[in-house]
Amino acid sequence: MSHSPLSFVFGVLGNVASFVCFLAPLPTFYRVCKKKSTEGFQSIPYVAALFSAMLWIFYAYVKTGETLLITINSFGCVIETIYLAIFITYCPKKARMSTLRMIVLLNFGGFCTIVLLTHLLAKGVGRVKLLGWICVVFATSVFAAPLSIIRVVIRTKSVEFLPFPLSMLLLISAIMWLLYGISLKDIYVTLPNVVGLTFGVIQIVLYAMYRNNKPQKDEKLPEHKGEIENSENVAPTVTDENEEQEMNPHAGDIEIGEKKEEKKEGQQLEEKHEKTELNNKENINKKTEERERSEV
Repeated sequence: MSHSPLSFVFGVLGNVASFVCFLAPLPTFYRVCKKKSTEGFQSIPYVAALFSAMLWIFYAYVKTGETLLITINSFGCVIETIYLAIFITYCPKKARMSTLRMIVLLNFGGFCTIVLLTHLLAKGVGRVKLLGWICVVFATSVFAAPLSIIRVVIRTKSVEFLPFPLSMLLLISAIMWLLYGISLKDIYVTLPNVVGLTFGVIQIVLYAMYRNNKPQKDEKLPEHKGEIENSENVAPTVTDENEEQEMNPHAGDIEIGEKKEEKKEGQQLEEKHEKTELNNKENINKKTEERERSEV
């Protein structure tokens, strides 16, 4: 398929922007390797990005002539696989199992199913259309993946987990691929990038709103959606001991006084016991002396 000079330029710029976007998480994973902990980061965006890249390669192969789509998504497959390998190495056991489950079900099972269905259900142009709409759905899900992060940013009013460079790169990439799709009149490339442009603008606006706010101490991004909901719904509990202290601030002093009294009573009992023993000894000694005298 021949490209116009304009679409080729947009495609090359899209490749460059996407290449930088794929490399953007490198500092994060360097920190993960250094600390040997994922620190609450999620694996869902990387699993979804890998699956989307695999689908776009297949779409470009079926459509033919889409070299610019194949180049960048091939690199995406390689780099996302490396990220997931690092994540699986250092994440908690629960997150590791859920990530492996997603990879097996989505990236292997899901992709193989799509390849078989597109071969069996459609031919020629119809096959390209079917595969194109599948790509639109999953590419849109990749752009929607930061929704959980956006939710955390709004809840905490902090941009600690919303890096500005990555948000800006994603916005630029979405613009370039949007223009590329429009220039080729390819609706399947255009539609997902409309969504990407929308979410990119939202992230930039949130960053502008909360960039001066101080990050909350010990605030970590939950690994699963359920943990976010639990953290919102579960109110902080107070132990019985703390409740007693709040209700009666002098309870500690009373307890200390009681302990001192118990100590005194114990000492008095010991003294009495020692005195009785001494008296018993004296009585025994007197009785033995009297016996000796009487015998004499």
